[in-house]
Parts: sequence; C-alpha cells; structure tokens
Amino acid sequence: MKSNVIYLLLFCSSMMTAQNAIIRNATVLTVTKGILPKTDILITGGKIARIGGSITPLPGYQVIDATDKYVLPGIIDAHSHIGLDVVNEATNPVTAEVNVGDALDPMDIAIYRALAGGVTVSHAMHGSANAIGGQCETIKHRYGAVNPDQLRMEGAPRTIKFALGENPIRVHGEGNKIIPNTRMGVEQVFREAFRQAQIYQKDWDDFKKGVRKKAPEYSLRMETLSDILKGNIIIHCHSYRADEILMLMRVLQDFNIKKVCFQHVNEGFKVAPELARFGATASVFADWWAYKFEVYYSTAYNAAILTRNGVTTSINSDSEELIRHLYHEAAKTQRYGDLSDEEALALITINPAKQLGIDDKVGSIEVGKDADLVIFEGHPLSVYAIPQKTIVDGVVLFDIDKDRADMRLDVQPGDKYPTFIDSGREMYDHSCMEGVSELLMEESYARYLRYKLGAGHQH
Repeated sequence: MKSNVIYLLLFCSSMMTAQNAIIRNATVLTVTKGILPKTDILITGGKIARIGGSITPLPGYQVIDATDKYVLPGIIDAHSHIGLDVVNEATNPVTAEVNVGDALDPMDIAIYRALAGGVTVSHAMHGSANAIGGQCETIKHRYGAVNPDQLRMEGAPRTIKFALGENPIRVHGEGNKIIPNTRMGVEQVFREAFRQAQIYQKDWDDFKKGVRKKAPEYSLRMETLSDILKGNIIIHCHSYRADEILMLMRVLQDFNIKKVCFQHVNEGFKVAPELARFGATASVFADWWAYKFEVYYSTAYNAAILTRNGVTTSINSDSEELIRHLYHEAAKTQRYGDLSDEEALALITINPAKQLGIDDKVGSIEVGKDADLVIFEGHPLSVYAIPQKTIVDGVVLFDIDKDRADMRLDVQPGDKYPTFIDSGREMYDHSCMEGVSELLMEESYARYLRYKLGAGHQH
C-alpha cells in the first residue's frame, strides 16, 4: 500500500507540472481561422504562445513531431457526468442550493478515457430529477490530480441545471405526490421560484437601503436563484419537446433572463427560428432518440437545422462511453445535413466553449488561449481518425505510444490495491437518467405484477 501511495504522488507531480513544448509540422485545424498546413505551435507556460512555420523553441522545450498529423483544439463536452457519482438531489423540485463542484471525483477512470478521445474539458452535471437543480462545474481533464479543486476550470462562469418533462414529473408528482405532476406544474415551479427570488432580492435591497430594519433570513437557494435573475449564472436545461422549450423561453422572457442553453433539445429543429431569436443555444445528440416516450420524435438533421437557423449548436455525450467518440458524432452532421468541416468541428470545440462562457480561453487554436490540443492520426472527421496525444494546459495527459495499455483500467494495475476505481455503473448511472431510472424499473415491475395478477384473476 505504501508503494501505491508513493507512486501516486510521483505520478501526480509529474503529470500536472506545466510544460513548455513545441508541436512541429502539423496540419493545424484552428476552427476559427482556417487550416494551417505544415505549421508549428509554441506552448509556453501552458498557453499557446505562437503559431507559424519554422519556430525556434528555447532550450528545454519538449519537441512533439506531428508530421502528417492533424492538430485540433481540445474537444469540449457541454453535457457530461464523468467525475461525479450519486449527485441527483431528488428531494425537492428546486435544489438550487447544491453544487456538483463540491462532489468532484478526480479518481474517476472515465476522465482518462475521455482524454483518449481527445476531450479536454467537460461540463459536469447532475441528473434531471428536478425542475431547478443544482449548480454544475466546468472541469479540465487534469487526469492524475488528486485534489478535486484541480479539476475546476479557472474563470469558467457559473452554470445551473434545469429540467423539463417526464423526469421531474415522475420523481416529484408520481413519486412524492407533490408539484409538479404535469407539464403545467413544471412551468409553475419555475415561475414561483423566480417570484420568490424577486421578493428575497427586494427584501435584501430594502435592508441595505435602511427601509427594512431587520435582515431577511439568508437562503443559499434564494441567493442562487437571485444570481440567475441578475444574469450571473447560465441555465443549462434538459429538454426534449418543442412545446416545453417554447414555454421555458416565455418564462425566462417574463423574468428578463437571457442566458440559457437547451440540452438534448431533440425537437429543437421545430422551433429553430424561435431559439435563434431568443438568443438561446442548443447542445444536442447526433442521433439519439426514441429511448423513452417524450423523445420518440427527433431527427439526425437536428444539429444541421439548428446551425442553419443561426443557433449556436454543440453535440454532447451525456455518457462516459460516448464522450470518447464526439469527433465521430460531429462527423455524422456531414452525412445528415451536409455541414462543412469547419461547421462540424465547431460543434465539439468553439460552440460548446461559447455555451459554457469559456470561448476566450479554449475552443480554438489561437495565440493566448490555453494549450488544450489533440493530435490526430487522420482527419478528425474521418471514421479512421485516432487521437495520438491529448494535451491539457500544455501537458501531455494521453499518449497512445507511451501510455501503458492497462492505464485505461488503473493508474497502477500491478499493485495489490487499486488506486482508481471503476464502479461498474449501469447504463443510466452516468447520465441524466441517474436516480430516475430506478423509478422507471420499479414502474415497469409494478405493471408486470398487475398484468400477472390480472391474468391470473381472469383464469
């Protein structure tokens, strides 16, 4: 056990030390400034310092040969659940006081597997049990860190999870017999929560002005909701149906809230002009639907239709497995929608960066941005593309040639006791259905029993 601890400390120290490096002779896919053939990228102090040809590095710089390879900005997943476990606080339809950033798990092996797919940043979210959930966390995939705070992305804006439709209805209305039990009830949860936040905000303003003598009772829930009203927190809302998407935009308009990204938004193509007019963004699946009743109707052309209507669109994973294949998911928009290379690559780089408010730091290859990069063998939109190296803050954290094959199972698999643990989660345990899936199974079993009892009674 002692050797295990020593190895882990050495591993973390070496992996997280900032490096200076130069990537040589690559085809650079900047995403925002075109394609640069036979180009070098100079990395100094974890930032992109220079982009051009025949750059001479200072002594001590690591040299990475990328001849005949492609360099892409680090892929960003706007909807992920990796680095988290058991974080669906399904005890109230409004739980704005909780924060997944308080429960980050740097030991999650899914972080390394995401790096193997070129993903350097993800938006860590809890599930969709509540109409208004807790705050989320934008994380850098600094695999090897043991301090959860090292995963947090510095300067990333605050975000919060909302949910529409079946999930909050099932958990609270059907499960606990409280509002919301209908789609109408979900709307009223939003309106009442924002109304209470307005009252809370006014009470504090009156106290500060001396109009009110006694300070109002402090509430972290109300503080968070007030910050949404002030525009300090970006809403990311689990959604499927067009009617509910329109409903939430009407609610937000009534309370003068402008910052919202609709997640999944499977029927977004039906209301694409309305989304664009509102200024909402959309983070979609490439071709997932029909896995439950309210999401039977969608199309693989969704991302392309939204893009063509001027909606800033990304493709997300919602899965610790699919996160490794986001470049493949982006490529599907060329089969379904005929997007250009730049448009397709934007879906997994600069667009999710915009949705998370971090596009000044990541999402494209530009001088001054974080050195979060992926080196590909083959064009990233090719079915044959394979990430070779993934770099976070100038540090190579995945190397297909140098990493031991069993690193994807454990950091030190030879030791008696495992360092990183894969908990063997089931299909829904790492997605928006966490916590909700158990209710689905219970309902299905209850229906089965009713059927069996009914059939027995008939006989």
